Amino acid sequence: MPPEADASAPEWLDPELSLAARMLPAVDVLDPAAARETIAKAMALVARRWPRTADGVVIREEHVPGPPGAPPVRVSVYRPAEVPDGGLPAVLLLHGGGFVVGSLEAEHYKALLLARDAGCLAVSVDYRLAPEHPFPAALRDCAAVLAWLAGRGGEPDVDPARIAVAGTSSGAGLAAGLAQRVRDRGGPALAYQQLVFPVVDDVPDRPSVRRYGARSTAAMWRQYLGPAHGAPPLYAVPNRTADLTGLPPAYLLTAQVDAFRDGGLDYGRRLVEAGNAVEIHHFPGSFHGFDTTVPRAAVSKRALSEQIQALRTALHR
Repeated sequence: MPPEADASAPEWLDPELSLAARMLPAVDVLDPAAARETIAKAMALVARRWPRTADGVVIREEHVPGPPGAPPVRVSVYRPAEVPDGGLPAVLLLHGGGFVVGSLEAEHYKALLLARDAGCLAVSVDYRLAPEHPFPAALRDCAAVLAWLAGRGGEPDVDPARIAVAGTSSGAGLAAGLAQRVRDRGGPALAYQQLVFPVVDDVPDRPSVRRYGARSTAAMWRQYLGPAHGAPPLYAVPNRTADLTGLPPAYLLTAQVDAFRDGGLDYGRRLVEAGNAVEIHHFPGSFHGFDTTVPRAAVSKRALSEQIQALRTALHR
């Protein structure tokens, strides 16, 4: 979900990103149907810049058993042709969209790259969306797919000791919440978490929220948690969790022009202080989602290359 980025201040933006920032559609999640239509049209344009296939990657779609009482979860599985000695590492990929919009298509390009260049099975998750399915529906869907993957569902050569979770925007918030949840429940264990533009914090008076998206972020949390939710439930807003010890190693990426910037950086700081292994990359002159919406920009190529290399290093030790 693009924030209310202050693109009127071009000095903030990398020249290759500036035009794209001005063309990003405004999305109001208070009207989910309209927001979904807007994002679908924007994604169709962005996806034209992405390859549909990659050499050595086989793509299939299937439905995974959902959580108790819920429908199956649709996933796209990106499988590299070569399986390394010791089995195939895997990554659970969670799309963004403010918990209200988004689809498997949003992570297609990154899933291709991770399968091809990070040498891992990438499983992209089509979790249920708010407000029709508020918290904890999406998190429970992601947990169900993780359990399926750790049980080698349909993939007998997956190494359950080398499963990572990666998410973008609200997907990164789900990834962080999932890492906390499996820590507390004793598994399935995660070897790594990759949090890109993470939506992990609901503090309304952070400078980045005030400047780039106070209205839209407040609306997003109301849709996800409910208009009268009170204190957020455990795992819904990961930066509210008091105990951050014992979490998997993390890679965290933030952008300058992004309402979620300060909350993400604060979460990264707290992960470090809790004794976790954390790599934090902040990109000045960039905006929320720049890496895949403007994939040909030099800064986007660098950001994607770093994400791929970090994941590959974490899963191929």
